[in-house]
Amino acid sequence: MSPSADHVVKRAIDDAVARGVETGLQVAAYLKGKLVVDTWGGVADEATGRKVDGDTLFNVYSVTKAVAAVALHMQADRGLIDYNAPITRYWPEYGANGKASTTVRDVLTHRACVPQMPPNVTPERMCDWEWMTREIATLEPIAPPGSKTLYLSMTFGWIVGELVRRTDPAQRSLGRFIREEIATPLGITDLWVGIPDSVESRIARQVNAMQPVPAEYLPPLFLASMPEQVALTPLVFERPDVRRAEVAGVGGIFNARSEARFWAMLANLGELDGVRLLSRKLVQTFNTPRAHSDEPDQVMFNIPLPISIGGFWLGGPNTPVCSPKSSRAICHPGQGGSIGWADPDTGLAVAICHNRLFNASTPGEDPLLPIADAVRTGLGVD
Repeated sequence: MSPSADHVVKRAIDDAVARGVETGLQVAAYLKGKLVVDTWGGVADEATGRKVDGDTLFNVYSVTKAVAAVALHMQADRGLIDYNAPITRYWPEYGANGKASTTVRDVLTHRACVPQMPPNVTPERMCDWEWMTREIATLEPIAPPGSKTLYLSMTFGWIVGELVRRTDPAQRSLGRFIREEIATPLGITDLWVGIPDSVESRIARQVNAMQPVPAEYLPPLFLASMPEQVALTPLVFERPDVRRAEVAGVGGIFNARSEARFWAMLANLGELDGVRLLSRKLVQTFNTPRAHSDEPDQVMFNIPLPISIGGFWLGGPNTPVCSPKSSRAICHPGQGGSIGWADPDTGLAVAICHNRLFNASTPGEDPLLPIADAVRTGLGVD
């Protein structure tokens, strides 16, 4: 642990809370495989005054996609999945209604062209894995698979998770696979996709500070990908059934200490403390930009998304402002500002978890940017 770096980051956290731009936060960072920042501040539950501590858990939304992607990569590394194979090789039913040509790589790169959730989805049905995968398998693609970039806001998790389940000799669910194949080997305690009852009391209550955008200003595919009845809001994602379900693309509940250790494995090219989850050669491909990187995404406000062939976002100027500055680093943002990243060049891995959801309209409004900068300043790593 670096006491000076911890102090710098803690001061930035306390400042954000004092200014009212954050409620409760945790920040953890690894550098070259060693935990160097592990600090927190603020309130986990405004109603009770419960404070954040190192064991507090947070909804991280789409940061979950990075963990799901690693589960799929592990199957590929083991020779159980071919990135260029059609999904139907592993999941025959998925080929319905014009999706037969969809490849595994199309899903990782958000070019499967099925961003829309099933039209009759409800929170209860979203908690039913068999219902969700059956309904997604029957969806008609918005465009020919592989032809267009359409961010898989929620469907990503079920498609990736079903591929992992069907190629796993033990047929484990994605949540169980993550626990047994990623978390346990790395000594990670709190990387939950579907919580057990025992941890619920540690989850921070969310504060929804998102600025509402009138529906008429939202792209139709944005609304289709995250329908109001299952939107990424506390109203839906603090439901007990949703917390316990394996909502594999957006339902992760982590703490920063556990999440940073996950990213540290990637920053260290697939290995941490003598435990190797992925081959070095494979991890070195994760920061390769996907084809058509400059193509506007019709789901995400016609903005190009810097996504790699591995399913991660890339650092640099076109990612969330508090993400890594190097375009060779990989990261994943989540709804409301959560983020984690891994930079293989510097060996830096960072996780920022918080409970005040926001949507900053300018970099200067992002309350996490000073905190991310504090990590970099405290450690002397750009």
